[in-house]
Amino acid sequence: MRRPFVLLETIAMGNIPGLDTLISHLTSGNDADAEAAAQQIAAYGQEGIQRLATILSSADPDERWWVVRSLAEFDHPDASRLIILTLKDTDKAVQQCAALALREKPDPKAVPHLVALLGDDDRLLAHLAADALAAIGPPATKALLEVVENGADLARIESVRALAQYEDHASIPTLFKLLDEDSALLEYWANEGLENMGIGMRFFWPG
Repeated sequence: MRRPFVLLETIAMGNIPGLDTLISHLTSGNDADAEAAAQQIAAYGQEGIQRLATILSSADPDERWWVVRSLAEFDHPDASRLIILTLKDTDKAVQQCAALALREKPDPKAVPHLVALLGDDDRLLAHLAADALAAIGPPATKALLEVVENGADLARIESVRALAQYEDHASIPTLFKLLDEDSALLEYWANEGLENMGIGMRFFWPG
């Protein structure tokens, strides 16, 4: 069973098992053991990343999910690069885990990959991708505005919701235009974004 995760602080090396043992626990199929291992592998730094990278080619999506879960504990560009790659995984749960990881540790390099998921049929994945883009903030604004202008309806809604979560005055003209759209959700999130920047008015609550 895969489950959402919470990033923890680095654990003292003296209490951590060997890397081989941790990798064995991570891929054991036992959630409790895998979660404990996922939190500890980051203590092994680059060596840990390299070992995790070899498991990303596993045919078992559960193993790939736990790899992403563990990579989310690292503060290292190589870990972020691997997480971004898994946004294209064939398993939706693995993609969701990657988007959640990028929400917790944003990386501007992920912007085009996350934007591509805003219109995904899996609405949880699209929602998590939008949250990750919101966490990235202004570096994502240009791409989000492009989706608002030219994207499909569901992708536009997720884009505006993302824009509403952070302040970037570059989005103001587009948000004002959306107040005249024939879409309650677009209007709602546009108004939320403008209010968050101190220039909006609340017209209604969505039903």
